[in-house]
Amino acid sequence: MTETVIPRPASRTPARLGRAFLHNVPLLVLTGIVVFAALASDRFLTAYNLNNILLQASILSVLAMGMTFVIISGGFDLSVGSTVAVAGCAAAEVMLHLGIGAGLVAGLMAGLAAGLINGVLIAVVRLNPFIATMGTMVVLRGFALLYTEGQPIFGEAGLPPAFLDYARTSFLGIPLLTWTPLVLFLILGWLLHLSAFGKRLFAVGGNEEAAFLAGIDVTRTRIAAYVIAGVIAGIAGIMLASRLQSGQPTAGEGYELNAIAAVILGGASLRGGQGNLAMTIVGVLIIVILGNALNLLNVDSYWQRIAVGLVILAAAAADQLRRRKRT
Repeated sequence: MTETVIPRPASRTPARLGRAFLHNVPLLVLTGIVVFAALASDRFLTAYNLNNILLQASILSVLAMGMTFVIISGGFDLSVGSTVAVAGCAAAEVMLHLGIGAGLVAGLMAGLAAGLINGVLIAVVRLNPFIATMGTMVVLRGFALLYTEGQPIFGEAGLPPAFLDYARTSFLGIPLLTWTPLVLFLILGWLLHLSAFGKRLFAVGGNEEAAFLAGIDVTRTRIAAYVIAGVIAGIAGIMLASRLQSGQPTAGEGYELNAIAAVILGGASLRGGQGNLAMTIVGVLIIVILGNALNLLNVDSYWQRIAVGLVILAAAAADQLRRRKRT
């Protein structure tokens, strides 16, 4: 009598290790950059430089968190940099005439309007996100330049001192500008990862048809994602206006690419349905600390542009690798 041998299933340990490695690549890259910068420059770990890193990362972190919502929904937003400029100019202009409170509301409403326009164009009119947001990017930037005639808005006596103090003051040794993304991280983290809306957003980005059949209002969810990104860009515009002490129509140029790169570096998928706010912050720190290290090493600014471009390519390549591992 022969004994039947049942083959054992192949070990899944290598596959699990591979997925774990890809999931933790952003943290490994960030650690490597920090170690390299600390060894290459004795100025990197100084209090002044670390404070500068926090300031540089604050505005990009805010933008990237808003972009995370859009990318998880299956889209992306090229207009956030222009929205930063419009919101900053709107806040500064209204602030000069009606006070700080009215100026803050104006900046937020400008961001909300930009996000709503993008959401309607993409979710209702069904335009491609690339075409729609590239169009609004150009229109918003042109509007900011047209209204301001290309000049910064700060008034004869300057913006209100209390508003300017926001970018110059620290609390517990940490700049107030850095406390803003920390507070937003808690709020947006709950909204994205713990609320019913967050579950709907992941479902829409992962499989739009399945989400629709499950009773999710896909159109409303997508519009909400772009509105959130617009309002967050409005907050970033207000922050930048305080730091620049004026509303600048050219502010925020190139921010959209850095925000998208940070989200993808953090493990989100360009196809939607995947993303994490904490890892988005890791992506932001990779970009900011890399730029800071190159500055400390006196690397030419043109080479710095090349480095950022390579980071974006690396982010796209990492997204492709993660997708292949899942299939």
